[in-house]
Amino acid sequence: MLTALAAALVAVALAGCGLGPGPGTSEVSLTVTHDFGAAAVGAHTEARVPGSETVMRMLERYFTVQTKYGGGFVQAIGSLAGSAARRDWFFYVNGVQGEAGAAATAVHKGDRVWWDLHDWSATPTIPAVVGSYPEPFLHGIGGKRYPTTLECATDVQATCRRVSSALRGQGIPVADQLLGTGSGQDTLNVVVATWRDLRGSLAGDLVSHGPHHSGIYARFAAGGRQLLLLDPEGRVARTLGAGGGLVAATNDQVNQPEWLITGTDAAGVAAAAAELTPARLHDRFAVAVQGVQATGLPLRAAQ
Repeated sequence: MLTALAAALVAVALAGCGLGPGPGTSEVSLTVTHDFGAAAVGAHTEARVPGSETVMRMLERYFTVQTKYGGGFVQAIGSLAGSAARRDWFFYVNGVQGEAGAAATAVHKGDRVWWDLHDWSATPTIPAVVGSYPEPFLHGIGGKRYPTTLECATDVQATCRRVSSALRGQGIPVADQLLGTGSGQDTLNVVVATWRDLRGSLAGDLVSHGPHHSGIYARFAAGGRQLLLLDPEGRVARTLGAGGGLVAATNDQVNQPEWLITGTDAAGVAAAAAELTPARLHDRFAVAVQGVQATGLPLRAAQ
């Protein structure tokens, strides 16, 4: 089991050969944090980057980086190092966990590159996070922009209109449709629904099976009337009842990432929708909310 997990980690960060020169790109940002975005290490924005830019080269230009496994795995950024206790560096581009190595991942126009050092006791794979919003909707994944579909349950239509307006306000064209209609593999899907309406869906099943399947440190209980907030080890740290909401993203590794704006009831869905702003989601893997009280996930001891 440990060997398999280690292999998964190495696969995330394996280096490849540097990419050849090209025309370059622009408007790229780099963020470094630790503990699931809880603490900032540093951030930089580049108006112009060379055509040979990769995620690894960009990191090494601004930070002191120590690597291992022949330079393919980031061991430390500055004084912050991974450890044998299931704590390592991971990177995300436009909110999607890197599948290829950092040295083989090219940087494209508008990309938001995010490195985070965190505990992977519950899962070594967090396929999608919300903390780079309005990405991946605005500039896409791997340099390709995908259409955005908004799926809404019939009992949260007012909230769905609010989400649609928020996305369009960020310059994101949106196609609206009813929940369960289906959107295809080459579409970024945003679902707005109570958990009762989501049960039985593909994303709903992933969340129900916990972080190891969904990458989301939350799940629902009591028929959707309770939202369980989990700590980095996947244990229940807090329970939200009526009015509990969740903004999170996941991926079944077949389709493009799916974003969930959901909750224990309609009020919870509305509270979650209110978090859909760049400032509220900034550097958060997922967000739980009740009323106006929001917190990043996974839940840490101090929260």
